Amino acid sequence: MQNNNQHSFRKLVVWQRSMAFVTNIYKITSLFPNDEKYSLIDKIRRASVSISLNIAEGSGSGTNPEFVRFLKMAQRSTYEVMTALEIAFNLKYFNQKTFEETINEVDELSAMISGLIKSLTTDN
Repeated sequence: MQNNNQHSFRKLVVWQRSMAFVTNIYKITSLFPNDEKYSLIDKIRRASVSISLNIAEGSGSGTNPEFVRFLKMAQRSTYEVMTALEIAFNLKYFNQKTFEETINEVDELSAMISGLIKSLTTDN
């Protein structure tokens, strides 16, 4: 089955949201302590960037099953970000409000990715 979204990832709302999310992550993590630069900051940033990159890469794969494979990688990255954010919150690197807003944002991204996976795997 051909993927009709090939090369049109910029039109996907989930990709647009993931780009806004990664921008927010960079802003938030810039406030973390400097000794986290090569540790938690790097991990959170890499995982958040991976969400957008996998959505984009998968959209150009040519088939729905291949796109779904990349979407599942993107979704795993959302879980990685969630866990890293929990660690950062426990270390008091940001306040409750920022934590809740950011967790809600990544949770919504995960749900959007799930919905896209479902739409690509459901026979119409």
